[in-house]
Amino acid sequence: MPDQTPPRFSSIDLLRGIVMVIMALDHVRDYFHAEAFLNNATDLTTTTVPIFFTRWITHYCAPVFVFLAGTSAWIIHQRKSTPELTGFLVKRGIWLILVEVTLVKIAWVFNPTLPRFGLQVIWAIGVSMLALAALIQLPFRAILVTGLIIVFGHNALDALHFDGAWWWKMLHDRGKVDVNGITVMFAYPLLPWIGTMALGYCFGTFYGKGYAPDVRQRLLVRLGFACVLLFAALRWVNAYGDPLPWSHQASPPFTVLSFLNVNKYPPSLLYLLMMLGPAFLFLAWSENLRGRLASWLIVFGRVPFFYYILHLYVIHAAAMVAAELTGFGWQSMVLTTFVNGATELKGYGFSLPVVYLVWIGVVVALYPLCAWFNTIKSNNRQLWWLSYL
Repeated sequence: MPDQTPPRFSSIDLLRGIVMVIMALDHVRDYFHAEAFLNNATDLTTTTVPIFFTRWITHYCAPVFVFLAGTSAWIIHQRKSTPELTGFLVKRGIWLILVEVTLVKIAWVFNPTLPRFGLQVIWAIGVSMLALAALIQLPFRAILVTGLIIVFGHNALDALHFDGAWWWKMLHDRGKVDVNGITVMFAYPLLPWIGTMALGYCFGTFYGKGYAPDVRQRLLVRLGFACVLLFAALRWVNAYGDPLPWSHQASPPFTVLSFLNVNKYPPSLLYLLMMLGPAFLFLAWSENLRGRLASWLIVFGRVPFFYYILHLYVIHAAAMVAAELTGFGWQSMVLTTFVNGATELKGYGFSLPVVYLVWIGVVVALYPLCAWFNTIKSNNRQLWWLSYL
């Protein structure tokens, strides 16, 4: 029987590993930074340049990860038939949605009985996989056009609001609904994420047999610079692509922050251009990147789901210890809302340098476990269920 394992591209794993590591910084900041319990890191009236960029750099995580999930689906499609890939995407999509409302929900709050569900990035990936399972039944060009229309056109819907409509909050507007005492927060509106994954799937063709590495590099460089320049041009004119216009601030650095402060919930066109453009450039220039650090990061990129679940529990458990040691009590980390919204934790927390130290400690601590699991997956490819972890 021929090998049904799709080829691996180290640059994709490397980029995925980098964004997974950066993602941990954002979550450590949520649980450890004193300022996170008082102000929004991107609120220009209260933030500082270091705090803003600590949050801003983590914006790369979700779009890159969703986009590359689509790319991985295309690579798998080169070894699997359309019905086989459809089945995989449907099963994995449903699995991720279930994980979001169970393991991920518990990790964020350490309160299994809390009648509150935040549907965030894992949910968005799961539903986007279900949508992609339907889209791959279409011709390739139709998938590409659909993705482009959604990503470039969804900001035309920004002025539309349907009061109390749960389906619009789920698709575009972000918000919460209460049903029989249960709160559901649609934190990641789905529409642009579906478009992002569809484009990621189409992007996978650059890794097909028809593209030599040097040709692929030239195309990725052009695409990356095109995205960055289009972002700069559209952002400059303040006409379309983001609901938050930039403006001149009291100082040049804060004017730059205003220019970069684009909308993530839902991800605007400008947000996606700003995040994916540099990602394409990185993929172009890292295809032959080697070394110990690259190998270390690739490990994280090859076990992203395992790493994601594990890092949430490790960070929250560490915050529980920190709360106990600083007089707030470990019980204060058994939450009834998202951690930043816990009023009883105002006054808790540490400086930004401490946040960075904790982040480095968490990532270093997770590496041996991720390396072990990567070995397990590599040595047991016949175990189909490992592909879901």
